[in-house]
Amino acid sequence: MRHEATRSARLEARISPEALALVKRAADIQGRSLSDFVVAAAEEAASRTIEETHLIRLSVEDQRRFVALLLDPPAPSPALERAREAHARLIQDPR
Repeated sequence: MRHEATRSARLEARISPEALALVKRAADIQGRSLSDFVVAAAEEAASRTIEETHLIRLSVEDQRRFVALLLDPPAPSPALERAREAHARLIQDPR
């Protein structure tokens, strides 16, 4: 996702000398400018963060439980039945 021609925003950040040296070294290893390396790393971290908020990760045991509940759901609790009835009265579905 490169937008070389449309870059117009500027980002500034304070960084410790040790962290700057580390980032410069990583940029050199990849043969990139410091700016290009930082922008690419920030984009990657942002995409990963956004993706992680949209995924639900379950253990194998939790996956099995989830599927079992989908295939054989428990009976509605009394509170859920009351809520359904209250909703039906409130909405009065004409169907």
